Amino acid sequence: MSKTHILGFPRIGERRELKLALDAYWRGDFSEAQLLAVGRDLRARHWDLQRLAGLDFATVGDFAWYDHVLQTLAHLGGLPQRFGFTPATLTLAQHFSLARGTAAQPALEMTKWFDTNYHYLVPEWGADTAFDGGVDWLFEEISQAQSLGHAVKVTLLGPLTLLYLGKIRAGAPEWLTHKIDLLPVLIPAYQRLLSRIKACGVSWVQIDEPILALDLDALWQAAFLPCYEALGPDAPDILLATYFDSVAEHHALLRELPVSGLHLDLVRGRVQLPEFLHEWPQEKVLSLGVVDGRNVWRADLDDALALLRPASEQLGDRLWISASCSLLHVPVDLRLEPDLDEDLRSWLAFAVQKLEEIAALKRGLDEGAVVIEPLLAQSRRADSSRTASERSHNTAVRRRLDALSDRDMRRNSAFAKRIIKQRARLKLPLLPTTTIGSFPQTAKIRKVRAAFRNGSIGLPEYEDAMRAEIRLAIARQEELGLDVLVHGEAERNDMVEYFGERLRGFAVTASGWIQSYGSRCVKPPIIYGDVYRTEPITVKWTRYAQSLTTRPVKGMLTGPITILQWSFVREDQAREITACQIALALRDEVQDLERGGADIIQIDEPAMREGLPLKRRDWDNYLEWAVKAFRLASSAVADGTQIHTHMCYAEFQDILPAIVAMDADVITIETSRSGMELLEAFRTFHYPAEIGPGVYDIHSPRVPRLEELLQLLDAAAKVIPLERLWVNPDCGLKTRAWPETGASLAAMVQAARIVRDRAHSAVPVSAPLEPAA
Repeated sequence: MSKTHILGFPRIGERRELKLALDAYWRGDFSEAQLLAVGRDLRARHWDLQRLAGLDFATVGDFAWYDHVLQTLAHLGGLPQRFGFTPATLTLAQHFSLARGTAAQPALEMTKWFDTNYHYLVPEWGADTAFDGGVDWLFEEISQAQSLGHAVKVTLLGPLTLLYLGKIRAGAPEWLTHKIDLLPVLIPAYQRLLSRIKACGVSWVQIDEPILALDLDALWQAAFLPCYEALGPDAPDILLATYFDSVAEHHALLRELPVSGLHLDLVRGRVQLPEFLHEWPQEKVLSLGVVDGRNVWRADLDDALALLRPASEQLGDRLWISASCSLLHVPVDLRLEPDLDEDLRSWLAFAVQKLEEIAALKRGLDEGAVVIEPLLAQSRRADSSRTASERSHNTAVRRRLDALSDRDMRRNSAFAKRIIKQRARLKLPLLPTTTIGSFPQTAKIRKVRAAFRNGSIGLPEYEDAMRAEIRLAIARQEELGLDVLVHGEAERNDMVEYFGERLRGFAVTASGWIQSYGSRCVKPPIIYGDVYRTEPITVKWTRYAQSLTTRPVKGMLTGPITILQWSFVREDQAREITACQIALALRDEVQDLERGGADIIQIDEPAMREGLPLKRRDWDNYLEWAVKAFRLASSAVADGTQIHTHMCYAEFQDILPAIVAMDADVITIETSRSGMELLEAFRTFHYPAEIGPGVYDIHSPRVPRLEELLQLLDAAAKVIPLERLWVNPDCGLKTRAWPETGASLAAMVQAARIVRDRAHSAVPVSAPLEPAA
């Protein structure tokens, strides 16, 4: 008989219990004992859900207090020594300091987990890197699961992926020229960890190596065999987990690895199955991920059974059935969505429902399809309903898309001509200061929005409250001396969900939360049909903000690729088509903002790099249509209207030509956690437009010191000419409180003025590149 398991379960809780507990702990309203109790309760509930669904294993080790990469470092003891923490006695408070920073030390750098909107903390590698053993948290979780009677399968991030995801710090010794040079130091730590897991009576450990889905060079590929030969002798049976794309190019290597099983993602890499079934070793397990771990659509059970049957016939009890990847990326339970449209609800499956699908597939294989016929019938009805639904298709939208030409994707003039008109119109000082868009979402703001949502207050009262928040935001920005203002986005619950609520073709959920990082959770909307706009969305708020000040106020929009990437997207048409539909809706909004008096319009695209396929062979096609969508949204304005975009928490060096092709007038980017590292790419690339490298980290509560800001600005000025340099934080300020926000922005404005005054006094602060044409 086949076996069932999952690679991981959402750790935040169905009602964001972990998020709420973390925030309370950081505020000082929750003790460590209370926080630990919430963690224990969530783990117990999630394991019970797996057992109740009929899965053969409970997955242990997928829980993390902030991030699973950081948690892996805590298990191994691989902490940056700059914090001064002793790994074996690391406290929770110290653990969170690594993620959020301290007064003396900035937090670990943060970036996107492969092509998802989950953010992980980037390990730091240097001469002082050691893996001498860490905390016992994993073993406490194993003991908890075993005491509750579960059959435990432990999950760990693999050693090669851990090394790959880290960064070698500046000043590393000559012997540390490549991250893989640390493998001999790391392997003993994994050996100790695995040996101890085995001593706990655990028979299987899942080791995740998602880098196998990337284009690995020969050095990384060659490291797998000796690494896993070293891990195996005193370890439990190892299930090597791959996901997010096909790993067929490594099939020979993966057959030979001394592991007991392999997991394949058949949602994103369906075509790889025959390659692995051919001559698959008779003693090894093959785990097949046939239920989508990254999207919310119900599985086609007939199709999944057809895919699994040849594997079942060949493998027998060596076949394991699972989701494609961890269920971290989907909401917890569809049963919390009673108000969703009934037809739409029938098309969906969240994490709990995906457990049930996995269990049903096992029964269908082992006992025959007739046993699960009612579930198969539901699956077929959902598929038929969705295919026939009129809500999925809009003829007018499709005609408008078909009528587009290349001219619709081009500005009237090149940047060199536009910027002359923009500077004459805006009259900004050297090194203009601004923010990225949002200001603190206070308890007061959330309370008003909730009251409006549940009907406790009416529209006039709600709008009065939002206008009061806009007045506050404008007044505070003027007091701080910012040059370009924003209205603060008090009315927005989320930068994507807000637009999903107001565009046709989207549905929003009540409790469809997923984790973005730490305690930051988002509720991605669901794109089920053709997308279009019926009325202006942001214009009245921007126009009101502009009426309060003589300084320019940016119109703020989320870009088409970010809305696409941070939604659960229909898979019955190409993503390119959906992206262009969103772009057309935003194009209408951009034109309305311009007509409403906005001289600057920011179209945020933090997910542009995130959407890049894992295989380089697919990059050009994606970048072509992604850039096309951005330009479709942004190109209908006059030369004197300045288009900004914002990108953050990803490695953008690989796509600089595409960023240039977007043809924005100003780009703001996240750079502070990496110490302006990203700007090195601009040194050689000669980025032609204006740029605002983030000078302080908004995901940490620490207030940057003036000298830090001056150092970062001086570093930026060595790469970007001062006349093309903006000064801004890394990202929006929604998650921060006003006291730290005010103090940080005051320091930022002061730093900009100091550098500006130096420039005006002809005191050299840099040797900038010549401005590009």
